[in-house]
Amino acid sequence: MENQTLTGLLKKVASEFPNRRALSVSGKFDLTHARLQELVDHAASLLIASGIGPNDTVALTFPNTVEFVVMFLAVVRCRATAAPLNAAYTAEEFEFYLSDSESKLLITPEDPIQAAKAAATKLNIPHVTANLASATSHVTLSSAAESSPDLVSQLVNDVSDVALFLHTSGTTSRPKGVPLTQLNLASSVQNIKSVYKLAESDSTVIVLPLFHVHRLIAALLSSLIAGASVPLPAAGRFSASPFWADMLSYNATWYTAVPTIHQIILDRHGSKPEPKYPKLRFIRSCSASLAPSILERLEESFGAPVLEAYAMTEATHLMCSNPLPEDGPHKPGSVGRPVGQELAILDEKGLVQPEGVNGEVCIRGPNVTKGYKNNPEANKAAFLFGWFHTGDIGVLDSDGFLSLVGRIKELINRGGEKISPIEVDSVLLSHPGIEQGVSFGVPDDKYGEEINCAIIPREGASIDEEEVLRFCKKNLASFKVPKKVFITDSLPKTATGKIQRRIVAEHFLAQISTAKVPKFGA
Repeated sequence: MENQTLTGLLKKVASEFPNRRALSVSGKFDLTHARLQELVDHAASLLIASGIGPNDTVALTFPNTVEFVVMFLAVVRCRATAAPLNAAYTAEEFEFYLSDSESKLLITPEDPIQAAKAAATKLNIPHVTANLASATSHVTLSSAAESSPDLVSQLVNDVSDVALFLHTSGTTSRPKGVPLTQLNLASSVQNIKSVYKLAESDSTVIVLPLFHVHRLIAALLSSLIAGASVPLPAAGRFSASPFWADMLSYNATWYTAVPTIHQIILDRHGSKPEPKYPKLRFIRSCSASLAPSILERLEESFGAPVLEAYAMTEATHLMCSNPLPEDGPHKPGSVGRPVGQELAILDEKGLVQPEGVNGEVCIRGPNVTKGYKNNPEANKAAFLFGWFHTGDIGVLDSDGFLSLVGRIKELINRGGEKISPIEVDSVLLSHPGIEQGVSFGVPDDKYGEEINCAIIPREGASIDEEEVLRFCKKNLASFKVPKKVFITDSLPKTATGKIQRRIVAEHFLAQISTAKVPKFGA
């Protein structure tokens, strides 16, 4: 049972490597694995005293801080469900995510995110703040609950406990809720530890927000269960200027990021190279397709193999990865081989396709969610023939390496941020001056894909691009706001009168450039 739950794995590491560094806050303090375990248990006791119990959902919205890590693990420890949320959401978005997750409590920093606080107040969800003053103190909650250590020691975490609740954007509906169990988490972090041979001697600096499954699972939790160390940026977010200094200071051996961050790191290397770089075992790229030219530049610049991977929320992150050099060659343009799960290419009838033949990428294994929350229609479509269907089109080569060659889903992949175009459409159509509106992805050098939209104004309405963008910024998180607005009197349709985003994108791109719409976003 110990190796089948995240909490069991963390407890084991605290026993095996009690004095090794687990978490660091750059320029402030360090926490050992044993100390982290103490902080988590104490915080869990505060949550229990506050009325949180098994199966309750607790929402957390923080920068990349030690308080987030401790409170996230504390929620999981008391058999509740942690629901990390993006601090960039608007009040309306927070309201949706808090409602859909059925959160019983919202936890934020002492300087709270006002949009989250407003949404929680509107929904009558209690809100508390968390703070850790120093490495020798305990986390304090504004609820002033008293610690009850005995209550925590009696709790036994079960493999079936839903430990994490995240949302994944859909193309035909609002974002879908994905419950992930202790078994899902334990399976995934052990897969990641295994394929990258993570050990107590490893260290990685967190460069991406921890509310994302990529950063949370691949960077943070996989490192912690390996006994490795995870430095957090002093400002709570990524900044290119201190990145390599932090990597050197904490003897970092690897890092994982989306292609956009890799590009930023490369750009800084070109304009302001560091006097010295750490010797890395590998660099990992995931959450969006990495151009082979960028991969080559990364390897040349930093002297480490760049391993591209393939992942999604429903698989508790990792599905495929290129191997470390000692385990074989890595292939630019491929996302590697399956890790710790079965993967097959299926046709529309559910028949497994041979190597070299395109089909839908499907997976099954202990890391895969059992289904979306309260969404039987989505579950029926996603779970067919005994497999989970990813919606991506791929092909396997003779070595078992997967290449993604298309996608069924219409998600816009902006630098690893998956955006549901339906969600953007609904905001556009809520504007009183817009008759029709459609959003779509377009190629972008920095983000891989950027979001554009086209609108037809209502008769008699006076509306320009500035007004559309102002309205979107008010009602959408910043990364979902279209970069360009096309104002038109008609939208291209198929022969049957349907609007297809790819056709719309090609139509408007043809007006401004010869760029082609990308085939997919990993």
